[in-house]
Amino acid sequence: MRKTETARSDKQMSEKKVRFHIPVRSLAPNAITVLALCAGMFGIRFAYLENWEAAVTAILVAGVFDGLDGSVARLLKGTSKFGAELDSLSDVISFGVAPALIMYMWVLSDVRGLGWLMSLVFAICMALRLARFNTVMKDDELGADVKAGYYTGIPAPASAALALLPMILYFEYNFEFLKDPKICSAYMAVICILTVSRIPTFSFKSLKIHKEHVIFVLLGIGVLASLIITDLWMTMSVIGMVYIISIPTIAILSKKK
Repeated sequence: MRKTETARSDKQMSEKKVRFHIPVRSLAPNAITVLALCAGMFGIRFAYLENWEAAVTAILVAGVFDGLDGSVARLLKGTSKFGAELDSLSDVISFGVAPALIMYMWVLSDVRGLGWLMSLVFAICMALRLARFNTVMKDDELGADVKAGYYTGIPAPASAALALLPMILYFEYNFEFLKDPKICSAYMAVICILTVSRIPTFSFKSLKIHKEHVIFVLLGIGVLASLIITDLWMTMSVIGMVYIISIPTIAILSKKK
């Protein structure tokens, strides 16, 4: 009897000693993910204050952080299930909820029910896309497109940027039709469909750079950085339009393969 009680006591003590530990090398990428989440939340705050350019900039900054956290995690060999889950939750807020609310406060609120519906649908589509992506990474059959070097549907950061593209174009060119709530609602509907679609889209993972071309790539990155600093909205407008053109192009090329 005493042996049984002792065994139970030892088991309870061992259970109490179990703690959830995160490797130190995982802290850096997770911290970057948290910064992406903070940027998304700041985007909502700036929109509430009607500081529209700052709101869009905050989402773009979140996209930069989102691109860095995975690379840093792989570099430090600090990938973890915790980091993957945190990244997905951060993406839902920064690239789903935040852009939806920003667009709603900017122009979609003018059509009330329809505008709110499109904002809601966009956030839902982003959550569905991220849930599918997490499932795809565990499924070899569905993950074949990832291995082939392209994404299925528009990835979260790109989807958020495209959702905000009317604002970006308006900042640069001041076209009044870009503030038409009905046009923006229809545009958001298209982005929602592309986000959850199975259309292959461009991925940098598919690019292979030869050693002799590295210098030109670095030069191009420097030029792009200079353009972003000197004229952010013009540069983002061009990038956005080029990305939109790439969607049908990649879809056609992938079928030929």
